[in-house]
Amino acid sequence: MEQKMFCYQCQETAGNKGCLLKGVCGKDYSTANLMDLLIFNLKGIAIITTAMRRAGVAADYRTADKTIMESLFATITNANFDYTSIAKRVDNTFALKARLLQEATAQGVQLPANEAVTMQGSPEEYDRLALGVGILRETNEDLRSLKELTIYGLKGLAAYAEHAGRLGYEDDEINAFVERALHDVTMGLLSADELTALVLETGSFGVKVMALLDKANTESFGHPEITEVNIGVGNRPGILISGHDLKDMEMLLEQTEGTGIDVYTHSEMLPANYYPKFKKYKHFIGNYGNAWWKQREEFETFNGPILFTTNCIVPPTAGASYRDRVYTTNAAGYPGFKYIESDAAGHKDFSEIIAMAKTCQPPTAIESGSIIGGFAHHQVLSMADKVVEAVSSGAIRKFVVMSGCDGRQKGRSYFTEFAEALPSDTVILTSGCAKFRYNKLPLGDIGGIPRVLDAGQCNDSYSLAVIALKLKEVMGLDDINKLPIVYNIAWYEQKAVIVLLALLSLGIKNIHVGPTLPAFLSPNVAKVLIDNFGIAGIGTVEEDIKTLIA
Repeated sequence: MEQKMFCYQCQETAGNKGCLLKGVCGKDYSTANLMDLLIFNLKGIAIITTAMRRAGVAADYRTADKTIMESLFATITNANFDYTSIAKRVDNTFALKARLLQEATAQGVQLPANEAVTMQGSPEEYDRLALGVGILRETNEDLRSLKELTIYGLKGLAAYAEHAGRLGYEDDEINAFVERALHDVTMGLLSADELTALVLETGSFGVKVMALLDKANTESFGHPEITEVNIGVGNRPGILISGHDLKDMEMLLEQTEGTGIDVYTHSEMLPANYYPKFKKYKHFIGNYGNAWWKQREEFETFNGPILFTTNCIVPPTAGASYRDRVYTTNAAGYPGFKYIESDAAGHKDFSEIIAMAKTCQPPTAIESGSIIGGFAHHQVLSMADKVVEAVSSGAIRKFVVMSGCDGRQKGRSYFTEFAEALPSDTVILTSGCAKFRYNKLPLGDIGGIPRVLDAGQCNDSYSLAVIALKLKEVMGLDDINKLPIVYNIAWYEQKAVIVLLALLSLGIKNIHVGPTLPAFLSPNVAKVLIDNFGIAGIGTVEEDIKTLIA
């Protein structure tokens, strides 16, 4: 088969081996290859800044860190399909690399010899340069697997760091680690064992960045509260906001107040409904729709404009009526979608979206009623005594963590069927868009505790870790794996990778991952994860209920 690209970073990659002609996500090969060049430039920048940090010299680390985080984020699956947008980032990284190289040389910093440092190029050369710097540059399958596992973890970490940074929360230790990790996977000096240790270290920094984002979100918008969220519609025109960025959510609510326009969340923005600060806006109606992959039909019926604040874009069909109603911002991008820039202070003007909304019909109802969520760590720990009592009395036999991502494959119906088949004395702990497989099922409650506890977005998997660690303490256990908690997690893209690595870094074992194990795990690397951490794939619902619950 002809090969024009190689990408295997997401769960839907072709044949669970790799996309060669076009991404299953819809990304064309030229954009995919350009992303490889962008990552290669980031590696060069990281080699330079790591050397400068070690030498103790002054440098524009802030610009380097911001560029690395935003560019890593832009290469996450379904975030940016726009060749022109990625080319601009490549331009910027070439320019930044040249400037840092000049600064390092002027200060006498000794830099290691590496093509990622020295490569320069003009836009006319980008397609040619990109062909030699992708994933397959590392020829050893196991080393490649460990390096890519680290890089995909860094991509997820960067997404969360970027959200925290937009709220004014940064951590230079996290920034320096990302630079060092990129340096280490590029220089080729680490053994397989050392790369395995780097993978776990990436997970530990994943915990740190999710804690940072949790702090940023809760100090900015309050601790999530148990909330009944409307899933019906109002009678006024609306704007649908998708993605993950709560700063954009805040600015949109501020700018739409008093305009006669309602605001609805979509997919991973659903948990915005749980934050106290957003509840004061009367025109914040609730959530419209389901997980990201259903957007083609749901955007048609919404009737108004849609704002993508991050990834989870599905390329629209040629005849989609909503094509001219979609806007992107931050790392997101798609050819033909209008892009909203921010000013130097991070402020964005959403007036064009608001003006368009005023010309649109109200959303068409696709469902009615409400769903409940808001079970982040602060809320759950406030009822810890009730939870522990339910466990001690046997009312709750097991908690089942079913966090992660949803996706399009038919086999993902397994997660709905698994939730339906769980015994009535089990409780699902969830976060991320995986919840849309079961958060509307009539599963009832146990002594007033709902059987589906939604902590929030995918980054709020941190909340589930905090809850587990607190329960371990309260119950006087010496091992987190002795808790009555099991893990059956769905994954799709790289934010799920950093969540998984974070859980492994906390010592959590026997995590089931589906619907398939990642294609980027070589047989030997997969064996290490299976032997040392008990990582497993999913089987049938009946088999997995017996394995996890019995």
